Amino acid sequence: MRFVIQRVSHASVTVEDKVIGKIGRGFFVLIGIESEDNRAVADKMVQKLLGLRIFEDAEGKSNLALRDVEGELLLISQFTLYGDAKQGNRPSYIRAARPETAEPLYDYIVKRCREEGYPVETGSFGAEMKCELLNDGPFTILMDSREICPKLHEQN
Repeated sequence: MRFVIQRVSHASVTVEDKVIGKIGRGFFVLIGIESEDNRAVADKMVQKLLGLRIFEDAEGKSNLALRDVEGELLLISQFTLYGDAKQGNRPSYIRAARPETAEPLYDYIVKRCREEGYPVETGSFGAEMKCELLNDGPFTILMDSREICPKLHEQN
């Protein structure tokens, strides 16, 4: 599982010329799900995401987490995070989970974030989406579950 997390001042997602998700200060998160991912991996990734301290405190240091700044989440499913362009010019997506596996895990991630009390907006799984955001910093973090929780992958 891969998360691309951008600290934003605001973000939105549009489908067919209609804004379907919009947040103020918080995290805009692209979520890529690999075929081997499961709920245990998702739980660990959500825990890490929600604990990230990348908002500035009074001294200008990145010490505050999403909860500390009453931040919001915009979560977007993005299978292209598993695009492999090592050979040729057309990426292969063989490592990306198929929709019947990825969509329930994406929904689970959204549910877990909401259960933790965070305001969560989403895109539309599998839809053609237009995303707009103002990256604050800029600040972007890449989290890969193979680095965050390698033992969970060894069990698969």
